Amino acid sequence: MAKVAKKEVNKEAHIQRVADWVKARGFSDIKANLEGYEKPITFGRQQDGESFIPDVTGKQFEQKSYFEVILKTDDLDKLTSKLKLLGQLAAVRGGNLYLMIPKGNLPFAKTLMTNTRITAEMINLL
Repeated sequence: MAKVAKKEVNKEAHIQRVADWVKARGFSDIKANLEGYEKPITFGRQQDGESFIPDVTGKQFEQKSYFEVILKTDDLDKLTSKLKLLGQLAAVRGGNLYLMIPKGNLPFAKTLMTNTRITAEMINLL
């Protein structure tokens, strides 16, 4: 049980770094799945009731982009579904999907991208 809590705290710290990165690159209307920020819209899937909340969203020139922290996980199906959804939403809204990859997670992210054929820009968070 303690491992799960540590993982969530870890992700929250990364989400804060991503929100700072997004702001520094000139994005506006930044929303983050983090205390102190307006929460992004939750997207639900009708067939199984699954819901997805983007880690961070932002607009640049009225184009909405999605930023997702990629950490090693055992639940590849859920992560893949979320990334495919966010990729489609970004394309429709003229923005991009950015995979924000903390140190030590790059091999996992590259394998994920190769196996799923998701279109996204990978950014290393050092």
